Amino acid sequence: MSMPFYVSPEQAMKDKADYARKGISRGRSVVVLQYADGILFVADNPSRALHKISEIYDRIAFAAVGKYNEFENLRQQGVRYADVNGYMYDRRDVTARGLANAYATALGTVFTEMNKPYEVEIVVAEVGVDVASDQIYRLTFDGSVADEQGYVAMGGQVDQVAAALKERFEEGLPLARALGIGVHALEQQDADRHLEAGQLEVAVLDRNRDHRLFRRLPAARIKQLLEEAAAEAPPEPPAADEEAGEDGGEGTPAE
Repeated sequence: MSMPFYVSPEQAMKDKADYARKGISRGRSVVVLQYADGILFVADNPSRALHKISEIYDRIAFAAVGKYNEFENLRQQGVRYADVNGYMYDRRDVTARGLANAYATALGTVFTEMNKPYEVEIVVAEVGVDVASDQIYRLTFDGSVADEQGYVAMGGQVDQVAAALKERFEEGLPLARALGIGVHALEQQDADRHLEAGQLEVAVLDRNRDHRLFRRLPAARIKQLLEEAAAEAPPEPPAADEEAGEDGGEGTPAE
């Protein structure tokens, strides 16, 4: 008679978390960052049909990494949530915070009650009347929610991407420079990777627009902004070996 197979709840949860993290890391990253006039979303995504970035409601947008069918299902749930609440109550009652809470409940339920967790990570962002009132919420596969400030990176080689954002991000960035910083961060996923406009999915929540504040940028506009960012970028510091050469080649041997 064979012994029954037993896995402790703690081990089961750890296995699920490891499974979800591996799935998310296999994809390409997405970055979200604040700029002077709103919130910018940049995805390493050459597809023109399968979007990682989408509008949810008037001032609210959604970005995701992981399995497309799973985060697309979450996006549709978010649109229904926003439409129903905006119709039953008031459009101003639909907020990123409320949507993040709804997503946290859905993701937490899947993670604890289903055998397979969702392999997704998402950001829900709402643009305010000024930078201080912008809201960016990051949700992980188990329903955990983090209130982010300034910028956030998800998916792929996220540590390298986040480190590059941390190094260059500053408050009040113009759009072109913010996009340049976002693309530079995405390029850190692979050595010698260079992203062209056609390989990027870019959108903004622009607080200066009327009514619908979400705007998806076409490839021509992305290319123009990247050229502006490159023209304004400070020169790269010389490499250490170049500096040594300028100082007279080999240094004096130590005595």
